[in-house]
Amino acid sequence: MNKIIELKNISKSYDGVKVLNDINLDIYDNEFLTLLGPSGCGKTTTLRLIGGFEQPDEGDVIFMGERINDVPAHKRNVNTVFQKYALFPHLNVFENVAFALRERKVPKDEIEEKVHEMLSLVMLSNFSKRDVTSLSGGQQQRVAIARALIAQPKVLLLDEPLGALDLKLRKDMQQELKKIQKATGITFIFVTHDQEEALTMSDTVVVMSEGKIQQIGTPIDVYNEPVNAFVADFIGESNILDGVMLKDYKVKFADQIFECVDSGFGTNEPVDVVIRPEDVDIVKPEDGMLKGTVTSVTFMGVHYEIIVDVNGFKWMIQTTDFVDENENIGLAIDPDAIQIMKKSEYSGLYGDYSTYSDEVEELTEIESGELDISEVEGTEEE
Repeated sequence: MNKIIELKNISKSYDGVKVLNDINLDIYDNEFLTLLGPSGCGKTTTLRLIGGFEQPDEGDVIFMGERINDVPAHKRNVNTVFQKYALFPHLNVFENVAFALRERKVPKDEIEEKVHEMLSLVMLSNFSKRDVTSLSGGQQQRVAIARALIAQPKVLLLDEPLGALDLKLRKDMQQELKKIQKATGITFIFVTHDQEEALTMSDTVVVMSEGKIQQIGTPIDVYNEPVNAFVADFIGESNILDGVMLKDYKVKFADQIFECVDSGFGTNEPVDVVIRPEDVDIVKPEDGMLKGTVTSVTFMGVHYEIIVDVNGFKWMIQTTDFVDENENIGLAIDPDAIQIMKKSEYSGLYGDYSTYSDEVEELTEIESGELDISEVEGTEEE
């Protein structure tokens, strides 16, 4: 694939706070790339820099080999679909989609042809005369996509466009967006904080945190081979434990020694150990590599989500096997279920399921007197 966008050493600050810190990213033709991360990580700012709505303080935005830092948004071969679709309420579906072509004085026959082509692509062929205010959220989104695509941009930017939709419609639109991207061959750059969206739709996932890119890879890569504790925790659920790499293919954690499939670490090097909840098998206590007590059981429809206390560390296990609360069980873990990571600034912050969120953990510590309320700072969304 040909490289279409390069972000080189991009930094951006607002009011003295750095929201992007030396970002480097290559984006390719006909790629579905997702910027994934929590609120405030810098993903929307990255999108706005590509779209021309913001300019970097440092670094360069390169588009098809040319520096475009100072090129205004309307002169870039890029279009954007926002979460709030910004449709024209006084125009019907056809005229909303046709708007850009009418502005360019495109001949009427060509407008007719291209609008009907776009409406067919987004499955709205029979809606051309409808008032956009009468459409459902999903239908309005399709109009916004058709309007953005009709100008045939090289790149389509999508800023959390599925956030306002209900669960089932959101899942449908995930599939539809991927089909549209493949059908048009246009590069899609998608922003979301939803891990499932990123894994479902993307060719490439860019995981961001605190203004930095943490990992770039395929959905399978970032799920199965996270580079640090933040990525492991943010992409799905993960049990993350302190460990020591004794030698190649042998690691110690939870006071036990395990065979693993990783190598290349230093002898007795401290590491983070990641084990996904679905990769832990429940066995009889006497058959387990580890033993623990079940503290909670939640039925999730397809599986049970079980929290197990193993010497004070709370593991999450996802299984179709039912166990009772307070039951003593054994845990069995295969070598290929153990993922070893280098220690990082995120080590020790994630992976214990005493609580599911930082906020609940902070409130618990405040209630118990372990944390002073003055130490807790609010966070602003991006």
